[in-house]
Amino acid sequence: MPLWIPPVLAFLAGSIPFGLLIAKAKGVNIREHGSGNIGATNVLRVVGKPYGIGCLILDLLKGLIPTLIGISLIRYAGSSNPMAIDALKPYAVELPILNAQILQILTGLAAIIGHNYSPWIGFKGGKGIATSGGVLIALMPAAVVILVLIWLILFFTTKYVSVASIGAALCLPILTIGGSAFHGKLADGTWNKPLFVFSIVVALMAVWRHRSNIVALKNGTENKFSKKKKK
Repeated sequence: MPLWIPPVLAFLAGSIPFGLLIAKAKGVNIREHGSGNIGATNVLRVVGKPYGIGCLILDLLKGLIPTLIGISLIRYAGSSNPMAIDALKPYAVELPILNAQILQILTGLAAIIGHNYSPWIGFKGGKGIATSGGVLIALMPAAVVILVLIWLILFFTTKYVSVASIGAALCLPILTIGGSAFHGKLADGTWNKPLFVFSIVVALMAVWRHRSNIVALKNGTENKFSKKKKK
């Protein structure tokens, strides 16, 4: 198997603008309404809750599935990721540990970049939170549980989706290095260094994609999430 296939497939999967397609099916150009973002939050606000949830799931899956395929096809001696797909094991390539980890991480990162900068819509896209979540479920599922709790606490405390997303993203590198220390891998030097670099890149990317929200928060114009009152 050519080693470039998993990252390229991940980028193409990530680039599918589900939010745009879902809204278009309802006769709405999502880029002309609300925040103009094609992500699940804007789809939920503009098109409706079922469509926003559907968009969230699809955006998550386009990060999860390609990354699962990547960690299943790109392995190293002693690798035992519980998320790997056993059916793909016969087709896997075994590499030195660092090389395999880098390619696995690049596969996940490619899915996120595809979502954030989709070539099908002028290299624009969403903010990558759901797709990043899908990638992280494949790479470090235990950390995702903690990140979801952090997100929920920040969201219900502030009512700002942007604050919850930024806060959870910034906690990712801390959880990555903390998890390595907890499992004793930091002490013996076997910790996943590419994964830590990836966590920093994802955190910074999330902050960068939310820069307009940060400005709005400073100006007091950021929209809080609230339930629509029934008439």
